Amino acid sequence: MSDISIKYEGNLRTTATHLKSGSIISTDAPIDNKGKGENFSPTDLFATALGSCMLTIMGITAQAHGFSIDGSNIEIEKNMEKNPRRVSHIKIIININREFSDKEKQLLMNAAKHCPVSKSIHSDIREEIVFNF
Repeated sequence: MSDISIKYEGNLRTTATHLKSGSIISTDAPIDNKGKGENFSPTDLFATALGSCMLTIMGITAQAHGFSIDGSNIEIEKNMEKNPRRVSHIKIIININREFSDKEKQLLMNAAKHCPVSKSIHSDIREEIVFNF
């Protein structure tokens, strides 16, 4: 059974539906690749998945140890190579808006670096992670 259904809408746009929840995401090709750039591009979603995964795993870790990361956020800078066209570097800036002990900081840093999306990214893609506590 499928988890996601994706339809090509034309004009370099797709619509992806998460079948269990009905949630919908549209993508466009970026302006620098013949698209309109009106929605996330597929490579934007790739980088977004990494950031969302990191925050989610950090949240799970925080819950398991009796503290919260509510209000924290991630900023992402995605860089592309031209030949072949691919994501070459993702800079992830993790902003933690609370005070934590050194042990809690280490737990959060380890959690972020070991999220499943990060572990699924090819070693040719450089991940740069900056933690702002």
